[in-house]
Amino acid sequence: MRTDRAGGHDLRHHGDAEVRDDGARLTDLAVNVRADTPPAWLRERIAGSLAGLAAYPDGRQARAAVAVRHGVPVERVLLTAGAAEAFVLLARALTVRHAVVVHPQFTEPEAALRDAGHEVHRVLLREEDGFRLDPAAVPEEADLVVVGNPTNPTSVLHPADTIAGLARPGRTLVVDEAFLDAVPGEREALAGRTDVPGLVVLRSLTKTWGLAGLRIGYVLAAPETIAGLERAQPLWPVSTPALAAAVACMEPRALAEAAHAAHRVATDRAHLVAGLREFAPDGLRVVEPAQGPFVLVRLPRATDVRRHLRDLGFAVRRGDTFPGLGEEWLRLAVRDRATVNSFLQALDQAVTLAQH
Repeated sequence: MRTDRAGGHDLRHHGDAEVRDDGARLTDLAVNVRADTPPAWLRERIAGSLAGLAAYPDGRQARAAVAVRHGVPVERVLLTAGAAEAFVLLARALTVRHAVVVHPQFTEPEAALRDAGHEVHRVLLREEDGFRLDPAAVPEEADLVVVGNPTNPTSVLHPADTIAGLARPGRTLVVDEAFLDAVPGEREALAGRTDVPGLVVLRSLTKTWGLAGLRIGYVLAAPETIAGLERAQPLWPVSTPALAAAVACMEPRALAEAAHAAHRVATDRAHLVAGLREFAPDGLRVVEPAQGPFVLVRLPRATDVRRHLRDLGFAVRRGDTFPGLGEEWLRLAVRDRATVNSFLQALDQAVTLAQH
């Protein structure tokens, strides 16, 4: 795997590294993908597309389905091989003089910009502010601003109006909404907005639907921006099975299921956070209010705790690869109540072991 240790942070480290090889035996709280996915009906739809593999992929139906789902013209939609591909396309296609990435957040946007030869300026949100976005911290001269909502790994959901307020003439405002469909009612979403100049919204279907191995996402932006990104794409970038999944996930049945799952995640997250609060005497702190399908915690000797958790059968995501965080941070994916209860018991043991 490529590594980029800009500023001492390994920008190419992701949660899947925690569960590769010997990690496959662990209960996974490191990867932010719903554990009970993809559902059977979606697997069947994907399998049904395999009969058409002899033909080149045709993304028109999927593109139209995404457009209808968000109420925008099809010219404002670009399908991508996962939302992560969009960061590479943006870095290659845009002329950028002053790029700003708001951290802590998903590190691929910065890595892609650096790979494309751009200098990247960081705006580091502060723990004492609850990692909430401070628009005044973004330099006026920035012509590209990247922010996640809800933000990975902090689980902070920024107000849509606050993010939209970052728009400026001549500025591209990239909002990573990869986890927004895990928020009940998709509160604070900017997807579908056409009144914000320079807005580019990224969405992923890999998280809610468990399709990380299939690679499917999309971009919503002004037609001229979409055209520029499309020119930077290789031919047929999204496979036929991935296109079939995109169509299926835009249907009313799927949207209703995703909405139900978002409420279930919120309930399971509340259970996890309540359990984590019990460790306050041990110095553990949860970043609240958490709004994504994961939570960020700070605790003493987190590196040792993480190692002991692995020995006890649980994988969690280290936080020190995110700019703005250090070795005392861990990210925990939300899981069902039974899994959370088992994890909390293991965490109790791991914290005790780390203290001795």
